[in-house]
Amino acid sequence: MSFDITHHVGTSVDIALAGVTLFSYTYEPDAVQRESPKPYLHPLATLTGDVVSLFRPHDHVWHKGIAWSLPHVGDNNFWGGPTYVHGSSYVQLENNGSARHTRLTHLDSDENSARIEHELEWITQSGDIVVTEERSIRAQWLGDDSWTLVFETTMTNVSGQAFSIGSPTTKGRENAGYGGLFWRGPRSFTGGVIHSPSGSGGEEMRGTRAEWMGFTGQHDGTERYSTIVMVDDSANASHPPQWFARNEQFACLCPAPFFSEELEVAAGETIRFRYAVVIADGDADAPRTAQLAERGRAALAPVPA
Repeated sequence: MSFDITHHVGTSVDIALAGVTLFSYTYEPDAVQRESPKPYLHPLATLTGDVVSLFRPHDHVWHKGIAWSLPHVGDNNFWGGPTYVHGSSYVQLENNGSARHTRLTHLDSDENSARIEHELEWITQSGDIVVTEERSIRAQWLGDDSWTLVFETTMTNVSGQAFSIGSPTTKGRENAGYGGLFWRGPRSFTGGVIHSPSGSGGEEMRGTRAEWMGFTGQHDGTERYSTIVMVDDSANASHPPQWFARNEQFACLCPAPFFSEELEVAAGETIRFRYAVVIADGDADAPRTAQLAERGRAALAPVPA
């Protein structure tokens, strides 16, 4: 089998394997400013075509499949929606920035993988460029019943001054440290099972540190199960990260490097993050989620020159 690429020029790229579209990467969204427009992956699917992502849910319209979203970059909100202000809860401010695609630099595929690379500018609502970014999205298939998405970002502070990247928790809201690579699962996954190296459970696992976390949910219609495992690269800041994970109000996973401690980024400084996301058909117990996490770690290993 080989990966197939369909490029909708100026909008998105679809990646398929054996006739199944694994994901669509929208690099030029048409979102309104309040939603902090940014590239996203949706729909995201298993090898059998079961969709494991949710787009623009009415409760949080800025949640879009999987996206690299940061709620507090200095005074700017690149997450979407209102900003958490301690003592006032969430306030809609004029600070919703955008992560805008500027140039596609690489797009190719072979029998085992497909890669998208592009450049972006992070622009405040008032029009200032504060970050330039180089981003890579790679899909990899190693056989069996799963495939792996590798997400890599290199961000440079071009604002001319230092800023801090944080979360609502660093601003004073307890156990709300979201920010980073954020996955929102289907509504039918509500009530699903969260997995970690130390065991499986529910929302009591939010805020815990782990090298990886997973989520198993069930689909409406087919009644099938799917499992997603997100793996943090050992070189990432704050590794192993605290996780923003939920299964009650909605399904989500986010390895949050800024959960409870801000990251100071000096003027001109470059920061890097890498993640593997393993998408698998079927239910999962502790041994299987550990196996899927190992596949994710293998995908993060350096590729021989």
